[in-house]
Amino acid sequence: MASSAEHPGRRRTIGIVAGEASGDLLGSQLIFALRELVPDLRVVGIGGPRMEAAGMDVWFPLEKLAVRGYFEVLRHFLEIVGIRRKLRRRLIAEPPDVFVGIDAPDFNLDLEQGLKAHGIPTVHYVSPAIWMWRKERLHKIKRAVSKMLTLFPFEVDIYRQAGVDVAFVGHPLTDLLDQVPRDAAAREQLKLPPAVPVIALLPGSRQSELQYMADLFIQTAKQIHIKLPQTQFLVPLATRETRAMFETALYRNEAEGLPLTIMFGHAQDAMAAADAVLVASGTATLEAALLCKPMVIAYKMPKASYWLLKGKGYLPYYGLPNILARDFVVPELIQDDATAPNLAQAILNLLGDVAVRERTTRRFAEMSASLSRGAARQAALAVLPWLQK
Repeated sequence: MASSAEHPGRRRTIGIVAGEASGDLLGSQLIFALRELVPDLRVVGIGGPRMEAAGMDVWFPLEKLAVRGYFEVLRHFLEIVGIRRKLRRRLIAEPPDVFVGIDAPDFNLDLEQGLKAHGIPTVHYVSPAIWMWRKERLHKIKRAVSKMLTLFPFEVDIYRQAGVDVAFVGHPLTDLLDQVPRDAAAREQLKLPPAVPVIALLPGSRQSELQYMADLFIQTAKQIHIKLPQTQFLVPLATRETRAMFETALYRNEAEGLPLTIMFGHAQDAMAAADAVLVASGTATLEAALLCKPMVIAYKMPKASYWLLKGKGYLPYYGLPNILARDFVVPELIQDDATAPNLAQAILNLLGDVAVRERTTRRFAEMSASLSRGAARQAALAVLPWLQK
């Protein structure tokens, strides 16, 4: 164990930047894990309430960086660039033993490049999805990063081949989801009948996603309900705004009579209680897989954005479970294929085929085991050598 006793008069310091709520969670877990190894560690930088509660000295609040969408980013561009410039100056003036950028590559990679040029070791925690698109960022990553910490094992070879020091630390979701009640216990907690089909609908966490997915998911639920009238639907939504959008879509689609429960958050509980999940592509697809839940992935976006991303992609898959399996373990219905009849039929196929559900569940259990390493502690151990020098 390292401590300041080994370095009299010198308190070890780490700089961290997290750019959104998921990074705040990862950052807080990392701080707690590091404090077990270096009890009097000083932590500074940009973080949210969880990181502050873990003892971080927050120089700028995370909310300043948590901006999504091209136009929103453009509107806040000067402020964000100004924050990065001030933070870089302060970190160079008061150099930490090591800097960790958590995700947020558009902000952190430029910052890391500047710090590394001044002799400050830089660690990037959560690889950008270079395996899916924009692989050219590898050159910038090599200049900016002293060590890359990846969540997925297949990412390691990509970085080694590019000459970037890398460590696979596992996925933190595996640790968090161990605490979620499963199946019958989850249904009992949500007061759901034990014998009826339950489908979780996850149309996305952002308002921009609900604009494209809410009507589609509701129309799909209506078609399923016609075939299986006893089906119960659970719809976890992250914010009041997305909940209001979904409720408006229910009225617009004359679907107020659906046996549907809107939940404020609790997406993992909804998935754990479900027989099948209809989910917009994103991190929720991995959550469903780690909960061993059969699913159908659907996604729609503006046509121009779709063709732009399609042109930059390297893989035939969109959903994380399929990317990890390197196979279409999960049906993906994207853009023009994402219609209510197609989605309803895909879900009904899952509900009606026990063999497919069991086979999918086994693949997901193997996937979960491959990602479970105790990510926070592994990340802390990867950072520790710089705090011991």
